[in-house]
Amino acid sequence: MIMLKKYTHIIWDWNGTLLDDVELCFSVINTLLANRNLPQIKDIHAYRDIFRFPVIDFYRRAGFDFDKEPFELPAAEFIKLYHSDDSRFKLHDGVPEILAVVKNMGLRQVILSASEIKNLRSQTGLFDIEQYLDDILGISNIYAESKVKIGQEYIDRNKVDNAVIIGDTVHDYEVAKMLGMDCILISNGHQHKDKLLGCGVPVLDDINDVISV
Repeated sequence: MIMLKKYTHIIWDWNGTLLDDVELCFSVINTLLANRNLPQIKDIHAYRDIFRFPVIDFYRRAGFDFDKEPFELPAAEFIKLYHSDDSRFKLHDGVPEILAVVKNMGLRQVILSASEIKNLRSQTGLFDIEQYLDDILGISNIYAESKVKIGQEYIDRNKVDNAVIIGDTVHDYEVAKMLGMDCILISNGHQHKDKLLGCGVPVLDDINDVISV
């Protein structure tokens, strides 16, 4: 069992961890590629294999040519398409119940995301989960840059010294390491389990395993 009670704070990643948006992201990125007459990503398996941070590197691996257009153009196009229909957004099964259990344990919960903060709050507001959260932290632009700075500012402001980051990518592990935190990774998000296992931290198959015995 993951011993959450030893922590005072759970810092959740959003995309792929709480929000089940891998298939949506896969669909949108393929639309962008099709719009440029570029080969599409074959399937979710291939998507998870090339996904990485910084996101500009993922775009390059997907086939975008930034000698022909600046990264900012497909990045803005992605955000427009991704947010074009809120009905497509869904949480992973069990997320509200898990957040409720963790809150009842007396732990503070924070979302730390590389999403732009207004878009992030718009998404979280679609679900009845803000009652479980102490804060929602996102970045100031749409380019999915590092979460380290805003995470460090939160830690300093709230004097956090005993927290764990729960995410779905190697980047979440890297953020946790830079912030001096423990990390738990979940393998049904944006990256393959074999990539996550290389981080040397607990890797769970499903978010429900966070609180299961």
